[in-house]
Amino acid sequence: MAPRIADQPTTLVTRPWEDYALLDSGHGRKLERYGDRRVVRPEPQCLWGPREPALWDAPDAEFDPSDEEDAGRWRFAAPQPDSFPLGWRDVRFHGRFTAFRHLAFFPEQAANWEWLTGRVRTLDQPRVLNLFGYTGVASLAMAAAGARVTHVDASKKAVAWARQNAELSGLAEAPVRWIVEDARKYLTREVKRASQYEGIVLDPPKYGRGPDGDVWRLFEDTPGLIADCVRVLSPDASFLLINAYAARISGLSLAQLLRDALAERGGVVDWGELALAEEGEDGRAIGLSFFARWSAE
Repeated sequence: MAPRIADQPTTLVTRPWEDYALLDSGHGRKLERYGDRRVVRPEPQCLWGPREPALWDAPDAEFDPSDEEDAGRWRFAAPQPDSFPLGWRDVRFHGRFTAFRHLAFFPEQAANWEWLTGRVRTLDQPRVLNLFGYTGVASLAMAAAGARVTHVDASKKAVAWARQNAELSGLAEAPVRWIVEDARKYLTREVKRASQYEGIVLDPPKYGRGPDGDVWRLFEDTPGLIADCVRVLSPDASFLLINAYAARISGLSLAQLLRDALAERGGVVDWGELALAEEGEDGRAIGLSFFARWSAE
């Protein structure tokens, strides 16, 4: 029996926590707090005006975008360190002002971290594969919850940062395998080795280039990748989560893809988008990415 697709989308809203808050937004920008630093970043979806203009005075850092997607430069009110510690629940990680306008993690993903750790805690040391794992916050959150994680990313620098985050979290000896490799190539070998996982997480980019020049295109390459993911799910697998930031994709299209790929598995596929909410009871929310997640129930 094919999985059942949820009738209605779900908006997973990330609200402020100790080390992060969306303070205000508007006019194509968002004002955020990372620890004690106030940061302004572009966000085209903020079509409204700021509610508290005075909050925007003299931020610690502001990203000036260029005409190229995600490109630009940072302007700082004062010199900043190469990294500074932040945290979410049991995980500590380094914030960094990257050349791609983000700070080496994506705060809206906290809604996914919450769901993943909840699934892991219902299982006995599950084997989890995290593809396109970037700086490892999701991997470490699952490891802290009891998972044995295989973390894969094509960027040697990102995996090095993930290892540093593991040390900062006190999880350097946790059962996490750090793999620098193209996700498709690694997964192809895992299929040949008949490896099995109880959970899989993937957050593929819209476009990417691997260390050997391999090109990744989200719409062309995701169906094949999902098919291979299903091949390495164990018979008693619990979950598969995919997240995507492409503007032309939707949670429902991702859900249909999972349903077809998991046609023999049963269970349910939830779908929708991730959002960040401003501080306060009536804080506005910004939709930022789309997701679909299969659970065996």
